[in-house]
Amino acid sequence: MAIGAALHTYHSVLKQPRRTFSPSAYLGPDFSEPAIESELKHAKLKYRRLDREPLLEAVAEQMAAGNVVGWFQGRMEWGPRALGNRSIVAHPGLPNMKDVLNARIKHREWFRPFAPAILAEAQHQYFEHDHPSPYMLHVYKIRPEKRQQLCAVNHVDDTGRLQTVARDENPLYYDLIKAFERHTGIPVILNTSFNENEPIVCTPAEAVDCFQRTKMDVLAIGPFVALKSDN
Repeated sequence: MAIGAALHTYHSVLKQPRRTFSPSAYLGPDFSEPAIESELKHAKLKYRRLDREPLLEAVAEQMAAGNVVGWFQGRMEWGPRALGNRSIVAHPGLPNMKDVLNARIKHREWFRPFAPAILAEAQHQYFEHDHPSPYMLHVYKIRPEKRQQLCAVNHVDDTGRLQTVARDENPLYYDLIKAFERHTGIPVILNTSFNENEPIVCTPAEAVDCFQRTKMDVLAIGPFVALKSDN
């Protein structure tokens, strides 16, 4: 409603011309590397700084090993879904992963599903529909032969509320899924919002707090990685 009112004012009241634009959900705030590191130091966390490729490999390895990762990168999503910048990510093919997430962090009802985030070009291999779903708003049937491989994100009716991830929309998140595929053969990761029972984390301080008070295994925040086993 707010966007509609703004557009009405812009076009109908101010008589401004319509413009084309590339839609993006990543319209929220982002934070500098010094600001992130300051929060890690304030929390007295042990962490290491990694360049881009080692960061992706380290996080993909953690997910492939069955660990739960808080993934905090770039500008926050605007809208109802976590789309890979303020997300908790995990392996979608481990039978106990849904229970692990609920026991350690999310505390949701047993019947509520977690979402698959899939490389856009692999969608047709895993789902019976190939219309893109970049904002995680569509629910499609998972192909029968892929349901076991996606057991942690396969709902009771064999559907998934998927997010299709194209590289030009979110290069870092796309490359994370690609790195996970190299380790597991699966071009899909489990994606849920980075929070416990509060709104999705926005700031580095909120991300660090959620990591410390839950049983999350890894925090990947900007170029920094903190392991619960080290802290």
